[in-house]
Amino acid sequence: MLNFSALEILKKYWGYAAFRSMQEDIISSVLEGNDTLALLPTGGGKSICFQVPALMKEGICLVISPLIALMKDQVEQLKKRQIPAAAIYSGMTPREIDILLDNAAHGAYKFLYISPERLKTDLFLARARKMNISILAIDEAHCISQWGYDFRPPYLQIAEFRELYPDVTCLALTATATEEVKIDIQEKLNFKKGKVFQKSFARDNLSYSVRVVENKEAKLFEILSKIPGTSVVYARTRRTTMDLAVLLQKNGFSADYYHAGISQTERSSKQDAWIKGQVRIMVATNAFGMGIDKADVRTVIHWEVPDNLEAYYQEAGRAGRDERKAFAVALYHPQDFVEMEKRLHLAHPEIPYLRKLYQSLANYYKIAIGSGEMQSYPFNIKSFCEQTKMEAFEVFHGLKILEQEGFIQLNEHFYRPSGLHINLDYKALYSYEIANERFEKLLKSLLRIYGGELYQQVVFINEHQIGKIAELNAKQVFTQLSYLDKEGVVDYTPQSEQPQLTFLEQRHDANKLPLKEQRLKERKQNKLNKLKSVQAYAENEVYCRTLSLLQYFGEHKDEPCGVCDICIEKKKKHPSFKDLEQQILEKLKQKPLNYRVLSGMLNKYSEEKVIDTLRGMDEAGTIKMDKTGLVSLVL
Repeated sequence: MLNFSALEILKKYWGYAAFRSMQEDIISSVLEGNDTLALLPTGGGKSICFQVPALMKEGICLVISPLIALMKDQVEQLKKRQIPAAAIYSGMTPREIDILLDNAAHGAYKFLYISPERLKTDLFLARARKMNISILAIDEAHCISQWGYDFRPPYLQIAEFRELYPDVTCLALTATATEEVKIDIQEKLNFKKGKVFQKSFARDNLSYSVRVVENKEAKLFEILSKIPGTSVVYARTRRTTMDLAVLLQKNGFSADYYHAGISQTERSSKQDAWIKGQVRIMVATNAFGMGIDKADVRTVIHWEVPDNLEAYYQEAGRAGRDERKAFAVALYHPQDFVEMEKRLHLAHPEIPYLRKLYQSLANYYKIAIGSGEMQSYPFNIKSFCEQTKMEAFEVFHGLKILEQEGFIQLNEHFYRPSGLHINLDYKALYSYEIANERFEKLLKSLLRIYGGELYQQVVFINEHQIGKIAELNAKQVFTQLSYLDKEGVVDYTPQSEQPQLTFLEQRHDANKLPLKEQRLKERKQNKLNKLKSVQAYAENEVYCRTLSLLQYFGEHKDEPCGVCDICIEKKKKHPSFKDLEQQILEKLKQKPLNYRVLSGMLNKYSEEKVIDTLRGMDEAGTIKMDKTGLVSLVL
């Protein structure tokens, strides 16, 4: 491998005849020994930028990533190409880790994937001294900056690790970063002879739109009916993904759902069906998309906008990777932002609560002060909340803060406990009880424990607690609730998998837990600022969407994109648009026409201009275009 050129390596292992834009420049920079920051958008081929040079050098490439699912996926992809690779992640036994590190120290792998927390452990440091590290690759590098959208303090330890290996070249990779974050990444990683490569955030083929709607369902159906081809619909909660998938199926669309709570087998099956075109629409949480290479996605629709523009840009960017025309549409109601801000405040509990939660975890697992470092335990949030008398919602978000601060780690299967919502009103439920006596005890117990909130929202429930009151075992509660769910009486989402919780450091005295109050306040404010940026983007009605996103990421461009909803509205007001619109109406008065035939009849205008005009007229309700492309007047 050492005698092959970068292009030969690419052809040999990946079968590609050429590099994508900027990949070769980044690889050359790394091979020249420059610390390098590479910003490539979603689908830009970031992994190739460290994998190819690593195969050209002696030794092992150490890849640091916070994403366990992505680690596992990349290791599997490398193995399929006969490239030896391994990953260490939470949930592995100490013995498994010991064996893997021993093999790595003896040169068994070309790539070793680890989380940043692993860098400071005595076991890893002892074995790392025996490794011939060729390249240090930092994936999701924005995590090192507290001004980024996903700051993780353990990333700050990478600089200390670098001091042990001052001659090892560092390659930092991310899809999105503001100017402030780009500078911060280089400073925090102690770049020497640093180079920055950034592909433009502009996507000429991608049309961004925001729709303020009262009826999201109707708008969703309208978009999917008008624009053929593969689609991803992003939703915030797991329950919403399932509900929307069913709603789409009932209305004649080919759809499925995907979230982190489904089993690995189901994930693979659903993902494969979508990639092969057996399913047209995937309704998913943000767990869907990372590492998935499908170029022909025509629409990405956000049922709810994300909390930050970085996430929005990455998710929207999964449309149109084949460089053909594609659409990114965000749906929102003004009340959405009120609710998002409420959730943001609830998701940042105060320090006394975090100390109490940490102490409760230590008590739950009977971990003594000074012990437990890098030990993993099965974590059942229902059991934990029942034993500690703590509320599941607060626990969920408190654990996330403790994870972000580097005290614990939760594997990707961690998600909310069972949720329940009663679909019937009080009278209808009472009538159902009378007619179905066998469910009377269960339904009365539910209302006794959780009260009227069950009618208003999804409530986290505990099947064991319900069973005690209803004189049923947990399995019977599950069976009865599942039946009631199928009957439409309730919406019931059971917890299906048990996560792993890892203590990343020796257990602290909770009263002395080194939480940085100022940092927590700044992080909350930073997230609030990012949410305000999303709101400003959504509510903007005058400035090109693409230019707005470019400006956010510190890229300055003067020419509007011409294809976003704002630009199309401006085109409609232009005299040439009005003239073309009139000619289209004259042609359609005679008979309906296919849009390509219509474009040929109006050959003094480009096909793109005709299609843009038709789209505007369609949205205005002047004409309608069906799935086959047949255009007709609205009478």
